[in-house]
Amino acid sequence: MWHNTHKSRPITMELLIIVTLLLLSYILIRTIFWVFQVTKRKNLPPGPARLPIIGSMHLLGDQPHRSLAKLAETHGPIMSLKLGQINTLVISSAGAAKQVLQKQDLAFSTRHVRDALHAQNHAQYSVAWLRVCKEWRTLRRIMNSNIFSNSSLETNQHLRIQKVEELIAYCRKASLSNDYVDIGHAAFRTSLNLLSNTIFSKDLTDPYEDSGKEFKELIGNMMVEAGKPNLVDFFPVLKKIDPQGIRRRLSIHIGKVLEIFDELIEERLQMGRLKQDDVLDVCLKMIQDSPDEITQAHIRSLFLDLFVAGTDTTSSTLEWAITELLRHPHTMTKAKEELEEVIGKGKIVKENDVLRLPYLSCIVKETLRLHPTVPLLLPRKVDKQVNLNGYTIPEGTQVLVNAWAIGRDPTMWDNPLMFKPERFLGSGLDVRGQDFSLIPFGAGRRICPGLPLAIRMIPMMLGSLLNNFDWKIDTKIQPEALDMTEKFGITLAKAKPLCVVPITLN
Repeated sequence: MWHNTHKSRPITMELLIIVTLLLLSYILIRTIFWVFQVTKRKNLPPGPARLPIIGSMHLLGDQPHRSLAKLAETHGPIMSLKLGQINTLVISSAGAAKQVLQKQDLAFSTRHVRDALHAQNHAQYSVAWLRVCKEWRTLRRIMNSNIFSNSSLETNQHLRIQKVEELIAYCRKASLSNDYVDIGHAAFRTSLNLLSNTIFSKDLTDPYEDSGKEFKELIGNMMVEAGKPNLVDFFPVLKKIDPQGIRRRLSIHIGKVLEIFDELIEERLQMGRLKQDDVLDVCLKMIQDSPDEITQAHIRSLFLDLFVAGTDTTSSTLEWAITELLRHPHTMTKAKEELEEVIGKGKIVKENDVLRLPYLSCIVKETLRLHPTVPLLLPRKVDKQVNLNGYTIPEGTQVLVNAWAIGRDPTMWDNPLMFKPERFLGSGLDVRGQDFSLIPFGAGRRICPGLPLAIRMIPMMLGSLLNNFDWKIDTKIQPEALDMTEKFGITLAKAKPLCVVPITLN
């Protein structure tokens, strides 16, 4: 027995030595790793202190565009945060945005795709979320050549005039009965039918009735779900669980919209030949000619992108514009005077009129400055480590460009919180992605492809509504006290819809 115990002692000591050496090695490796990480982190952009596990998530709140703008005042226009497991870069100045969106555009051109957008495989086929690749270029070519090119827009000009006339007719009917008009919903219906006629050669809702509610709710529900803070986006390890059910609910909403598109596509295919010469025809012909390049799945996702981007954003901008004008009666009077002088009271504003209405154009720009429809633009990411203004941006970093903060930057704008369209008179500043102090549509290769349509449609709709009606708000509310609360999602909508009574001009 003693013999056995005696034999075991050197073995025990040997194990102890091995364990001790392993422990020391582990501590040494961890120390080296920690030093390396600290050294590496020193080259990251500045940012707020991070808590264990959640990082800086607690600082976002329910208005991230505002929270991030406030943080940038302390940490600078190029700021680094850790949101859960995700490294995040926040850009909050025109100069930094120019670096990311123009000078180093290729390095920052990939999308950071939120988990919910994988519903129905949408991100796999969507021009908005695909990485820059052959399919993406094909889809962009379809849009740039067949939907948003100057020649296509000129050809479809009659459609835009017709839809604006229908909007005015709807408001005139409400005026006769002294009914309130939900400006956002009316503008949504107008934009919806414009797009559906451009793509499918038919209305998707009755232009003269308060209909289209189901489709608007589907789009609205999609925007809400896609814009919700989702734990999976901060902790990808939870992807399989989908703990909040956001991807599951979004899958239901997207599925219903795709069913509508499938019915319209099948209806066209059953005609036997393509003869409408609309966007659907162009897409179906392309599928027939190049089946290896583009599929029906790409086309369905393209249509979904177009309807989401072309309806919710346009209607939101119009709603914010009229809200600001009601809060600033002097500005509305000045706009009405310009309209009456240039085209005559009670007329529809046409596209060739807009060039002669500089103050109206200034109102649209000022609305987009203060209320960009996508305040953080669509998120990007870097596929491989990149240097930005001397900082190291690690591979996989999410990149947010705070267009809302840039539009209110006091170093770029005089009285930045004031609604003052006059600031644009004679300035030459534009929203087309060349002036980085005003980028509501983004810039670079991933600039919003619908920009050419938006800058035609919004002034037409706004000018026509102003030139045909006065607008009466609830007598219990003072104009300057109108609710300006924002509802943050992928788009920045009014939390409380603007409902006003149109008064037909004499």
